[in-house]
Amino acid sequence: MNEINIKKIVENLIDTFLYAGKISLDLRKKGLIKKMKSDNTPVSNGDLEVNKIITKKIISLTPEIPIISEETSDNKSIENLENFWLIDPIDGTYDYINDLEEFTINAGLIVNKKPVAGLIYAPAKKRMFYSFGENSAFELANGDTIKLGCKKNFNKNEIKFVSYSNKIKPEIEKIHKILNVKSFTRMKSSLKFCVIAAGEYDGYVAEPRACEWDIAAGHAILKHSGGNVTDFDGNEIFYGKKDFKNPSLILKSKNIL
Repeated sequence: MNEINIKKIVENLIDTFLYAGKISLDLRKKGLIKKMKSDNTPVSNGDLEVNKIITKKIISLTPEIPIISEETSDNKSIENLENFWLIDPIDGTYDYINDLEEFTINAGLIVNKKPVAGLIYAPAKKRMFYSFGENSAFELANGDTIKLGCKKNFNKNEIKFVSYSNKIKPEIEKIHKILNVKSFTRMKSSLKFCVIAAGEYDGYVAEPRACEWDIAAGHAILKHSGGNVTDFDGNEIFYGKKDFKNPSLILKSKNIL
């Protein structure tokens, strides 16, 4: 699968993501039907409807590539996956069901266990991000296509990170000190990858948590903007691991590499 084909696939998915985002907001306005999953996390009819819309379009574009979605059991038992999609139809379900804005719609394409394309849409914020190769990461905003390159108002004396919690664990605090982080802002969804790629923040650190579908799309977007994603030991992140569990993570914008 060459870069030209990947570009075409991603561009053909953008309108589907925008439509799925509209549906997610419409369903929320009408009142969501919510239940708890077996892992004690919430899911709504909005999650399931977005999943249906996204997977249907992806199947039409790449019928030969298996899809791994947070919200279904399909294909999760396949061993040694190398080329596959990772989908999280609603990342940040808590925000979604509580009328907050940070939730996102996500799809990442994995080839040879590495992310080669990503799409993330934050419907409530009207921010659409996508990428399909090196130096090919973009935000679609108000009809304009903005190339992402991690610059903006970077100040090496005011390095700003995002964090999934307001309480920083000692191991993460240690890495913050090494990287000279001066402040952090709480952000729970995959939007964190996008704001780092856009140069609004400089990085993110997390111990092993969540699953591959939570990070694959963002990994591609940040990497293609010139940023970097590794574990705490500086190792590259590969996908298709047992149970699709994430290792530790350090995200860095191009500005601090």
